Amino acid sequence: MAIEVFDTPGLLAQAVARRLAARVTEAVSAGRTPTVVLTGGTIAGKIYGELAHDADWRAAEYWWGDERFVPEGHEDRNDRQAREGFLDRFEVPAEHVHAMPAHGCDQSMAEAADAYAETLPDDPFDVVLLGVGPDAHIASLFPGHPQVTETERRAVEVFDSPKPPPQRISLTYPALNHTRATWFVVSGEDKAEAVAKAIGGAPVEQAPAAGARGLEETVWFLDRGAASRLSS
Repeated sequence: MAIEVFDTPGLLAQAVARRLAARVTEAVSAGRTPTVVLTGGTIAGKIYGELAHDADWRAAEYWWGDERFVPEGHEDRNDRQAREGFLDRFEVPAEHVHAMPAHGCDQSMAEAADAYAETLPDDPFDVVLLGVGPDAHIASLFPGHPQVTETERRAVEVFDSPKPPPQRISLTYPALNHTRATWFVVSGEDKAEAVAKAIGGAPVEQAPAAGARGLEETVWFLDRGAASRLSS
């Protein structure tokens, strides 16, 4: 595990954008289709805004760690943020964008979660991006909720998210940890306690972020605020 601390959220976003471009380029050069799991939130939006024409973003395929089960195009959708932030800007082909089902589809949430799991690649993802909440949740895996202990299903329905909206679909550890690299991207002093708990090895039932890790690489990208409770 590595920890990288940046003075500002802007510098954090620039660094992650550069690193993601390099990782996508590396996969393309190796003759592979880059596979990336995206996240939502303010710092994710900053990262997407920093992405430039320094990688073949059209060559990659994209999934999401979780999604709010609201209608397609709703402002709360993580996929809308990513489409507006960079997918549409780089004209990523529709078949490379694996959005989670939306409210209004002809499936129950459980059926939608299972259907989404079927879209996941057999090989490990290249990169999973994860934000962390003030309660140390990742994706829609929340402290004390049963989804944290799921070991078989790769995507699950969430009916009672403590953070609105309450209905969501989330990848689980069997999917999130099937990745070459896990990158936590965390900004703000309000996340500092959660970061310290997760890095300090708190039980996953208390700090779900503690249960996520890459097969080859796990990096915490933090700004000064998010890192403020780490011991030096």
